[in-house]
Amino acid sequence: MSESVFKATLVVAALFFTGFFASIVLPPLIENPDVWGAFAAGFVNPYSSGYSMDVLVCWAILAAWVVYEAKIYSVRKGWVCLLLGIVPGVAVGFALYLLIRERQIKEVKSDS
Repeated sequence: MSESVFKATLVVAALFFTGFFASIVLPPLIENPDVWGAFAAGFVNPYSSGYSMDVLVCWAILAAWVVYEAKIYSVRKGWVCLLLGIVPGVAVGFALYLLIRERQIKEVKSDS
């Protein structure tokens, strides 16, 4: 896969998820702005609980990766990706982190 296809795939995936998230989650949240209730609704049955736990653990893994690479490789602005990993979701935070990381790695390589 070429770099341009990789980047385009990340952007499209992040935009797709953001649109899907907004169209599914925002209308009921506007109707009843109970954020904790909305969060708890992700755990209403064993199947949704499994998916919700997967998302939470993926966010924790992303957070560990962002913090680690900030210290070891000086990747900057990863905290923005962690915030976007909360809302709209890990898919967006992860995609953005890969784009930020790729750009910064290129800068370091070109400086060498």
